[in-house]
Amino acid sequence: MPLSSELATHMLNRLSQAHRGVFEGPEMQLVKPLLQLQSHWSTLPSRESLVIEAMQSREGHHAFVYPFAGRHAHIGLASLIAWRIGQLQAATFSIAVNDYGFELLTTDALDWQTLIPQTLLNADHLLDDLLQSLNSGELAQRRFREIARISGLVFQGMPGAAKSSRQVQASSSLFFEVFRKYDPDNELLAQSHREVLEQELQIDRLRDSIKAMQQRQVFFNEIKQATPFAFPLMVERLREKLSTEKLSDRVARMVQALEAAATP
Repeated sequence: MPLSSELATHMLNRLSQAHRGVFEGPEMQLVKPLLQLQSHWSTLPSRESLVIEAMQSREGHHAFVYPFAGRHAHIGLASLIAWRIGQLQAATFSIAVNDYGFELLTTDALDWQTLIPQTLLNADHLLDDLLQSLNSGELAQRRFREIARISGLVFQGMPGAAKSSRQVQASSSLFFEVFRKYDPDNELLAQSHREVLEQELQIDRLRDSIKAMQQRQVFFNEIKQATPFAFPLMVERLREKLSTEKLSDRVARMVQALEAAATP
């Protein structure tokens, strides 16, 4: 279940206490070494701070951002930033998200310190920009497939001779592209956008998150290796590319490197 706004607020409150050196309860005592390492290598996120980290590796140039807005909102925020940066300069992004933050990875060096606050903390034209980013992605298309199936737009075959899921997917994708190019005001297309904004990206929470982040102080840190907060985001992205066996080997090597760097 995605992180709720109430739980996110509570987590930021506990991190604010940790920033002041207060670790109450067995759970906070257990994660105290990791939080202290995060503070030592970068900055600890809190109610008062928005932390942005930048790192260069063999994979490319990474940016890690920790809004604590929930997975769905982070998908929208990361897509929004990628699309807005793409309007300023040519770039291709890989995106990873979890409940407390997101990662952007590109092969080209970017001025993350300027571009991320410029594109993230701007709530102007938010709905239009999100719709533009949806048109360049697959979220709306995936939602449209279900709408096309339920509405009867796509014929699923006769009883006992149903079409395969691949055939249904190809038919709905064709309708989606035709509507997007030649009938942009189509009601089913508009419904797919509306459902993505309301249910998957949680547009209201996303807008509230941007307003909340505008009140925080931005801390930008160049890091040499993945911090405890950045590490899970890198694993989340690798999970999309590697098999389970290869992923476990890769994560084991990353953990060894992280532990070696953290050892005094």
